[in-house]
Amino acid sequence: MSDRLLRAINAAAWAHDGQLRKGTEIPYISHVFAVMHLVSQQSGVDEDTLIAALFHDVLEDASERYSAVTMEEEFGEDVVEIVQWVTKDKELSSWRERADMYLEKLEDAPQSALIIAACDKVHNLKSILTDYQELGELLWSRFNSGKESQRWWYWAVYETLQRRLRALGSADLPILDDYRALLVEFDAIGNDWAFKFKATIPGGGL
Repeated sequence: MSDRLLRAINAAAWAHDGQLRKGTEIPYISHVFAVMHLVSQQSGVDEDTLIAALFHDVLEDASERYSAVTMEEEFGEDVVEIVQWVTKDKELSSWRERADMYLEKLEDAPQSALIIAACDKVHNLKSILTDYQELGELLWSRFNSGKESQRWWYWAVYETLQRRLRALGSADLPILDDYRALLVEFDAIGNDWAFKFKATIPGGGL
């Protein structure tokens, strides 16, 4: 691990200090580190992309602690540009407007940003599916939008990423297979047949 990457890890931990995963007591930085780990497992990823993965939520959720100006001074313009590609516009008033604008940005985003977006969504989906096993339908009260909106969102991002990465010659990234498999699980939650199937597995109740 380079000194530069270590500094980025420390900066991300400081920027997100005190923030928790939605509806939990889990420090938010756990998500950031998980996304960087997933990004590191994809082929052709450079250090700027790893650092951008660490900062992928900073400008959206912690810009008052760690601004784009500071990020550029410490890690360079390329890192800031990648982060901006995967940052939702918090000035937009509604969840759907922010989601639609994010999808529009992905249409022009570079491969590095597309990989980060995929890894971000994969970790979020894994967390949703894990938490659903514990909370069931109560889980959706954590979100600004309901289950069907979340389903639309994750499929829309997947379809955009798959198409864009295919056009860039990178449709074979393992993260896309993981993403697709998680979407199939997501589609099954709440269905009677899925509940009955899990109930037949020892220790597999919802």
